[in-house]
Amino acid sequence: MTFNSFLESVENDPMPPADLTPELTSLWLTKAGQWEAAHDIAQDMATKTGSWIHGLLHAIEGDFGNAGYWFARAGEPPISKEGIDAEWERIVRSQLQG
Repeated sequence: MTFNSFLESVENDPMPPADLTPELTSLWLTKAGQWEAAHDIAQDMATKTGSWIHGLLHAIEGDFGNAGYWFARAGEPPISKEGIDAEWERIVRSQLQG
């Protein structure tokens, strides 16, 4: 799957594709505006990527203190409100390459 096809799926499909990893499913739901569902998946991922996504989700909700904690656990720099979309794309691209 390419980044563009992933984004196209978010924009056009009612549900994430069944063959996505939990990380990409959480990111798909994040972009689709389904914060709770995305958070439910991310909080169960005990990995650096899970922490990275978790940080992004808390940034989206405006809780930058909590977001900073999760970004630190992931070994990633914290972001500002203006960086949310770029960070989402950066995480998605990192997962599509893996």
